[in-house]
Amino acid sequence: MTALPPSKTSLPPRRNRRKLPGVLSHPWALALVVGQVLAALALWLADPIPMQALRLAQFDQFQRWHPRPYTPVPVRVVDIDEASLKAYGQWPWPRIRIAELVERLHQAGAAAIALDVLLVEPDRTSPATMARLWRNPQASDWLRHLPDHDAVLAQALRGRPVVLGSSVSHSTGADGPGAAAVPPLNPPYRIVSSGAPDSQHWLQDFDAVVWPLPVLSASASGVGALNFAADSDGVVRRLPLLSRLGAQVVPALSAEALRVAQGVPNYLLRGGEEGLQDVRIGGVTVPTNAHAEIWLHYPQDPPAPYIPAAQVLQGAVAADTLNGTIVLVGSSAAGLADLRANPMGQLMPGVQAHALALEQMLSGQHLQRPVWASGLEVLVLVLGTLVVGLVALAAPVRWAALLLAVALAGVGGGAWLAFVDGHTLVDASNPALALLLSFGLASGIHHWVGERQQRWLRTAFSRYVSPNRVAHLVAHPEQLLLGGQRQVCSFVFTDLAGFTPMMEMSDPAQVVTLLNDYLEAMLVIVFKHEGTLDRFVGDAMVVLFSAPVVQADHRQRALDCALEMDAFATAYAQRLQARGVPWGLTRIGVHSGEVIVGNFGGKTLFDYRALGDPINTAARLESVNKHLGTRLCVSQAVLDGCTGVPTRTVGRLVLKGKTQALQVATPWAALDAADCAAPADYDAALQLLQHGRPQDADAARAQWEALALRHPKDPLVALHLQRLLDGAIDDVIVMAEK
Repeated sequence: MTALPPSKTSLPPRRNRRKLPGVLSHPWALALVVGQVLAALALWLADPIPMQALRLAQFDQFQRWHPRPYTPVPVRVVDIDEASLKAYGQWPWPRIRIAELVERLHQAGAAAIALDVLLVEPDRTSPATMARLWRNPQASDWLRHLPDHDAVLAQALRGRPVVLGSSVSHSTGADGPGAAAVPPLNPPYRIVSSGAPDSQHWLQDFDAVVWPLPVLSASASGVGALNFAADSDGVVRRLPLLSRLGAQVVPALSAEALRVAQGVPNYLLRGGEEGLQDVRIGGVTVPTNAHAEIWLHYPQDPPAPYIPAAQVLQGAVAADTLNGTIVLVGSSAAGLADLRANPMGQLMPGVQAHALALEQMLSGQHLQRPVWASGLEVLVLVLGTLVVGLVALAAPVRWAALLLAVALAGVGGGAWLAFVDGHTLVDASNPALALLLSFGLASGIHHWVGERQQRWLRTAFSRYVSPNRVAHLVAHPEQLLLGGQRQVCSFVFTDLAGFTPMMEMSDPAQVVTLLNDYLEAMLVIVFKHEGTLDRFVGDAMVVLFSAPVVQADHRQRALDCALEMDAFATAYAQRLQARGVPWGLTRIGVHSGEVIVGNFGGKTLFDYRALGDPINTAARLESVNKHLGTRLCVSQAVLDGCTGVPTRTVGRLVLKGKTQALQVATPWAALDAADCAAPADYDAALQLLQHGRPQDADAARAQWEALALRHPKDPLVALHLQRLLDGAIDDVIVMAEK
């Protein structure tokens, strides 16, 4: 016998290898995705100026879209404005003028007075200084006997709650007037650390400072830094509550004003290994970033009422305007060069930032960028780049684009919700940019994905599996594996009342034909709402939403589907009953919760389904309809995610086998409105039961009896009345049967 030449058919069979979908079956594709992730991570770590500008632009835009609502707090700004300069002369004013201003503010009852000015040089208008300018000995001698202006101001400060301004900086080798490398030895406050003992090392460090004149700082109740945390574009977004000057901690002007106003001696720093968490000043706890900085959340209008300094000096301010307030003295005059850019796209006086900081601290309306924000951003960036890249390589472009849109909406929407609801700054711009780049690169090579396996899967399984499951398998054939995952889904459980007796009494062939028509129409409704058929159980159906494809609005879909199924099933039963066919009504239960979704079974045969207690609860909600006299019961877990569906509360049900009560309602669309009590009357009666107070029992019974007389066919009215007659005092319904 002649031996056959070796051929492919004579080789030993190779083990079947599971191929990844699309281009992912090629090793270089996985390397491409990993490269995308690493590149995105490297860009995030480098954080170049353009990336910073993009992030800050997003934060600014959020503030423009959602400025902080103004909350009245005891903070006032005394403004050395153009009108005041016109009335009292150009700046700098003589120190006696400032002393007069301090005196008037103190007499008006100010709790603290913070001067947003640097008083670092002797007053050039003091008599001793002016005496040196006069050549007349008699005039010079007379001037020398007049009080020094700085001494007058020091006297005005003594014993008064006044905070002076200072400026910390990094030395440049040519310190300006008042600059010092060593701070005063005895500050009027103490720094107390809680948590990490070395919390102070997280503070921004400076090595030079400009202090007020010693004679003034010795008389003041405190000295605070006027500095802001600078960004590359010069916009004022952050303010450091505390800074470090060697071994000395220097508070901000606003922080020191708050301390002096409360008359407390300490600043309490609380932090950990990742940085500072908050700073406590007396009775006020201020959340900060890791470096004790607060983010300023700008309102639409200036943060505090502005009062011209001229009006204060002229005594033209109402008596109660300044009483008990923290007063900041600053200038909005353009010529004094203290105008700053803010995120609202406007120029503002520097004192406004300190007033804004005080307002936030006193009102508790804080804008935060916590230490975990960066970690969350890099996690979203890496995972998002990975997922979008894999999907763009493996899935059809339309689905990859949809995923990208959903991801971008999720990232942007999440950052927006964090800002609006949580007053938290989370960067969405950099992760969104990484997602776009990942999608653009990966989708550019997607044309390698073959369509033959997709067509075969669609044809083979479309008759056996829910269409949305088929579409998912076509896009992700690698998921044809055993196993499941946790997922929050919504379930619709239906059952046909009286079906078993009808099968016994009727021609089975006719009943099967009617049942097939019924199930076909119900399935059309399910697939219309993009639900997944979990299984048939005789005439009953189990439908799930948000699996295999996650649906953010799965609860709304489930309820809308159940309402349409109820409308069809009721009309179908009425048509058959009119023909003499004893077709029963359909009872429906709708519930939502976390389940295990996946493929279960064995290697020979497996089934895609969901397992978990929420399915059992949906089944119990379906069955309790027969005890309640309703057709459709919906749990509160579903209603919490729905809008636009008027419902009637049934009560709190303790289902058979359960211990926890479940809030249950039935939509008005699934009730016979002509037989039911008006919503207002029903809700008023039910409210007496919801309190569960024995003293309300008689009033509740009287209301339910009145409703029962007017609406004898209302099943829920009859139910609650009977419960009251049996001794119930609340709306908790314990089900003894399924």
